[in-house]
Amino acid sequence: MDATATDTPVGTPFSTLIRTSSQAKHDDATASSFISDLVGGRHSRAAYIRYTGQLWFVYRALEESAELLKDDPVAGPFIKPELFRTAQLERDLAHLLGAQWRTGLTPLPATAAYAARITECARTWPAGYIAHHYTRYLGDLAGGQLVRDRAERTWGFERKGDGVRFYVFEEIPNPAAFKRGYRELLDAVNADDLERQRIIDECNRAYDHNSAVFQALDGEFPLSA
Repeated sequence: MDATATDTPVGTPFSTLIRTSSQAKHDDATASSFISDLVGGRHSRAAYIRYTGQLWFVYRALEESAELLKDDPVAGPFIKPELFRTAQLERDLAHLLGAQWRTGLTPLPATAAYAARITECARTWPAGYIAHHYTRYLGDLAGGQLVRDRAERTWGFERKGDGVRFYVFEEIPNPAAFKRGYRELLDAVNADDLERQRIIDECNRAYDHNSAVFQALDGEFPLSA
């Protein structure tokens, strides 16, 4: 059943509602065996590379859509170029796969579905795009740093260098302050209560998409018992 805001006190900030109402789905995604094994250093470099390639398809969808939405009254305030990750992913992939990294790079069906949903929201429902923006970028600023640290230690990447630049937000010197500002944007989002609930539901859907990608990756890179 979709989360609802009816069990929370009147006046609860939307940033709190969206976090608490999607916490279970968030936990399911981050507890997936693929991510747990990646952060635990049990996966191969090949698995990390495949995962990074999947991220490129997701962020290309997010950031190609940003140009359409930069002046939108609902999603526009969230379009912040300092968050953009596509260029960093492309630099990482060139380091990991070589200059011809695009050759042979394919999305998993789960990744293609995820990217398609982001694009659909951007074109038809900007408020829904916010849900995907929130689940990706705030997660990168927080838990994504665990992946970076593990990748550096496991595969010998230079600290915050090529191979892990996706996780390095050079234009955000104070992530804590940035996240506070982002939560203020959520609290002020131009949407009524019903629309805010729909955003929460889409946030849960976004986490389901993430979980599906992780499950597919787990199938490609099963670990021996």
